[in-house]
Amino acid sequence: MNVSEAIATRKSVRAFRPDPVPLETVTQILTLAARAPSGGNLQPWKVYVLAGAAREELIRRVAEARKEHPVGEKPEYHIYPAELAEPYRSRRFRVGEAMYGLLGIPREDTLARLAAFSRNWEFFGAPVGMIFTIGRQMQQGQWADLGMFMQNIMLLAREYGLDTCAQEAWAIWPTTLREFLSIPDHEAIYAGMAIGHADWDHPINRFESERVPFEQYVRVVERGL
Repeated sequence: MNVSEAIATRKSVRAFRPDPVPLETVTQILTLAARAPSGGNLQPWKVYVLAGAAREELIRRVAEARKEHPVGEKPEYHIYPAELAEPYRSRRFRVGEAMYGLLGIPREDTLARLAAFSRNWEFFGAPVGMIFTIGRQMQQGQWADLGMFMQNIMLLAREYGLDTCAQEAWAIWPTTLREFLSIPDHEAIYAGMAIGHADWDHPINRFESERVPFEQYVRVVERGL
């Protein structure tokens, strides 16, 4: 699989088969992904890989934490801007409506939507989950480095015949994650990622998010203004 194919076939998979993923494969992917660009070669990313009993225990702990904190704990950063402007607000709204539509969940069925969203904290059934952190002293440039590292993981997963879902939803459980994984205070919890074999029979995996036309995000400048 070439890079273009990996990019074209990467998508956020939200239902996985239980088929195991060898940890050796995960190790290979993470080793190669670490060639991501990094300003000053800081390599600011940290990854906590969960499989087997550890994965199950984290899922159990989050389920318990939800009883006391149904909307999660306070995240360590703003996942979205407080006042999301257009066209971004509409894009976010449309993607949510499209996904819940595929699941047959109407907008007014709040409980069903919350139940579907809570699958995030089961890694959507994937056998391997990852939690990503970054040093608190890092700035926007280093957060971009972490994003490129995660993108490398998602593209390499395609080469290995696997699929992924990057999950900022894990950011709302910083206390639970920190306690379970012994994450030091100087690391901020950014996101999670599910990795495994997609369940293509599940309707949610028919979803394809739209992309805006080239002309809306590119400006080609060929001469002086």
